[in-house]
Amino acid sequence: MLSKSVIEDVLNAALETGGDFSEVFVEDRYTNNLSLQGGKVDSSMSGRDFGVGIRIFKGLQSVYAYTTDSSREGLLKAARNAAHAINGERIIQPQAFVNQLVVSEHPIPLNPREVEKIRKVNVMKKAYEIAKNYHSLIQQVTVRYMDEEQNVLIANSEGKFVEDRRVRSRIAIQSIAADGNRMQNGFYGPGAHSGFEFLENLNLEHYATESSRIAVAMLGADPCPSGKFPVIIDNEFGGVIFHEACGHGLEASAVAKNNSVFANRIGEKVASNLVTYIDDGTLQNEWGSINIDDEGEKVGKNVLIENGILKGYLIDKFNSRRMEMPSTGSGRRQNYRFAPTSRMTNTFIAPGASTREEIISNTENGIFARYMGGGQVNPTTGDYNFAVMEAYLVKNGKIDKPVRGATLIGNGPKTLHLVDMVGNNLAHGAGMCGASSGSLPVNVGQPTLRVSEMTVGGRKGEE
Repeated sequence: MLSKSVIEDVLNAALETGGDFSEVFVEDRYTNNLSLQGGKVDSSMSGRDFGVGIRIFKGLQSVYAYTTDSSREGLLKAARNAAHAINGERIIQPQAFVNQLVVSEHPIPLNPREVEKIRKVNVMKKAYEIAKNYHSLIQQVTVRYMDEEQNVLIANSEGKFVEDRRVRSRIAIQSIAADGNRMQNGFYGPGAHSGFEFLENLNLEHYATESSRIAVAMLGADPCPSGKFPVIIDNEFGGVIFHEACGHGLEASAVAKNNSVFANRIGEKVASNLVTYIDDGTLQNEWGSINIDDEGEKVGKNVLIENGILKGYLIDKFNSRRMEMPSTGSGRRQNYRFAPTSRMTNTFIAPGASTREEIISNTENGIFARYMGGGQVNPTTGDYNFAVMEAYLVKNGKIDKPVRGATLIGNGPKTLHLVDMVGNNLAHGAGMCGASSGSLPVNVGQPTLRVSEMTVGGRKGEE
C-alpha cells in the first residue's frame, strides 16, 4: 500500500484550493475467473488491479479523480488536478491520523489465491456432472467460478486511517433444457464473503440439481395467464423485487435529491404491519457483507422499515451533508475508479409467523413465484416489472401446474402495503447490483410471503 507520509501529502494537496474534506482510497485487487462448458474449461482469466481514488468535498460540491500511478509525484498531480475544480481559500489542515483496527467478522480459513486451480476445476466439474445428468432433456450446462481478494486502505483529512481485506468466492450454474423447438433456462449462483472453503463445503447436489430442475420444469409449462392475482413469492432470491423496487428508494443517493417516494417520510407508515425491512452488512460470511464501507466507516444493522413504519435510510458520507443526518456506513463502490455512494449490503424482509405451507393453503386462486429472474424499476416512482424464472398456479390452496412467461408488474411502495402474510423461513440469495458507483455484491432475502394482489403479465384469459 502507500506510506502515511505520502498519503498525508496527497490529502494536503487536495485541500490546497479550498476543499474542506479530502479522502484517499487505495485498492489492490486479485481476481480469478473460470468457465466450464461441455465438461471442459473453456476460459480462464486471472488478474491484478491497483489504483488510487482521490475525493474532495467543499460544502455540497464533490470532485473525484483516480490514477494507477502510485508514485508520490503521480498522486500529487492527480490530487492537484482534482483540487482545481474546487475554488476558494484554504481554511483547514488535515487532522493527524488515528489508526483504526479492523476486526474481521468474516473468517477466511482458505484464501483462494493459495488454492491450486485444479481444485477449483474439480468443484466445477462435479457441479457440471450433477446438473448435466439430472435429466435427458438437459442439453447444455455452463459452470462459472470466481474468486477475488480486495485489499483497501482508506484515509481522510479527518484523521481516518484504516485498512481492510475482503475475500469472496462464487459459483454460478446455468442449465438449458430443450425439446424440439422449445428451450428453457435454469440458474443458481451461490456466493459468500468467504474463501475456497465455502465452495468445497457447498451442497453442490442441491444447487446443481435445482438449476436443471428449473429448466426441465419450465420446459413443460403452459403459458401463464394474465390478470390480477394474489402472488406468493418464495424465500431467498424472491427478495430481489423489494431490493429493486424499494431498497434503491431508501438509498440517500435518491432520498437526498427528493428523487424517492420515501423522501421526508421517516416515522410514516409505508408498508404493511407485517413488513420489517433490514440492511445488515455484518451477517457473518454473507455475500454482501463487509467489515467497513468504502469510506472507512464501520458497517452495522440498519432497520429501514419496522412493522410498516419508515425508520431510516442508507446514508453515505457526502449525502449525510445534504440530509444533515449521520452516515450509516453505507458508502460503497465497485473499485477505485468510482466515487462511493449509498448502497445496500444484505437487504431482507425479516421473518414473520406463518409457515410456507400455511401461506399456500390460505390462497384459493393465485400465482406461486418460486424463483425470480431479472427486472426493471423506476427508482423515482418505484414502478417495476420482473420476470419469474419458475412459477406455478395455486388452486384451492395447493400448488398446481407450472406456468411460463410470468411477469410481475407493480409499484414498490404499493406492494409493501399489500403484503398480507409473511413466512418464518428467511433465506438469502447472492446477486450483483449495478448503480452509479458500479457493480457490487449484494444479498437479497426474505421469507416466503404473499402479496394480496399483483398484476401478472402472461396470456390474457388462459387458465
